[in-house]
Amino acid sequence: MTVSNQASRRGIMTAGLGLAALSAATVGQAAEPAPSPTAGGADRAESGYVTTKDGVQIFYKDWGPKDAQPIVFHHGWPLSSDDWDAQMMFFRLQGYRVIAHDRRGHGRSTQTDSGNEMDTYAADVIALADALDLKNAIHVGHSTGGGEVARYVARAKPGRVSKAVLIGAVPPIMLKTPANPDGLPMALFDGFRASLVANRAQFFRDIPEGPFFGFNRPGAKVSQGLIDNWWRQGMSGGAKAHYDCIKAFSETDFTEDLRQIDVPVLILHGEDDQLVPIANSAHLAIKLVRQGTLKTYPGLPHGMASTHPDLINADLLAFFKA
Repeated sequence: MTVSNQASRRGIMTAGLGLAALSAATVGQAAEPAPSPTAGGADRAESGYVTTKDGVQIFYKDWGPKDAQPIVFHHGWPLSSDDWDAQMMFFRLQGYRVIAHDRRGHGRSTQTDSGNEMDTYAADVIALADALDLKNAIHVGHSTGGGEVARYVARAKPGRVSKAVLIGAVPPIMLKTPANPDGLPMALFDGFRASLVANRAQFFRDIPEGPFFGFNRPGAKVSQGLIDNWWRQGMSGGAKAHYDCIKAFSETDFTEDLRQIDVPVLILHGEDDQLVPIANSAHLAIKLVRQGTLKTYPGLPHGMASTHPDLINADLLAFFKA
């Protein structure tokens, strides 16, 4: 490496550290609950908090023109709105208004002891949509967030929702029951709970290092950054809320929610999804929605929106513009 190249690299590193410090300061400022998001009209804060009826603070990001069509992203367990960075940036640059929130008990939202179930998750989204006055919005949910989308969209006020997207989503129901004989056994989810209680920090390493991104497959191109970011998001949330959410994503039956949705629904699913097997999720969900389109991806994992954002973003954009 030449001296000039070394100096250039030092300059880049210095600038990067400066930006990181600025970013950290900004996050620290955002940690204070913001004023009512409707108070400033077009000048509303680009991140803040919505307070629910039970006093929970729900953190949200709100980027882009306030008069543009909104896209609302719903993250999976046990992550946060940061899991949508690749989509938030892409669609913000496409001119959309992009919004993502941290589910109660997750990320920067209140670490709740109660209300960690789907009805309350949907009620929290209703509170967010009301506070931001979201109309004609597209709701995109991954994994647990896909269940949240299904429950919210089925209950949303007229005019609030235009389309919905389920990515690697848990509906109709994950758990094996008499009505769902091909579902996953309760012992699997009991194992999740036991691992979380025993050593949450290690458990939240094992998942992204293995099945979530498909990094346990032969020849997989492993991204340490994705693994570290997954762990960071998971550990920022509350253990009790994460524990409760396992029941929410595994045992909730979304069959009637899917049947009630009256807007176009795009279902995207990786065919090598090891956490939410496609045969018991997407292949069943597409039969329940009224206006559904199913697209599957050979060889792609549960976290394909992070491992293959260019591919997923292009398919999302085509659906949004259709």
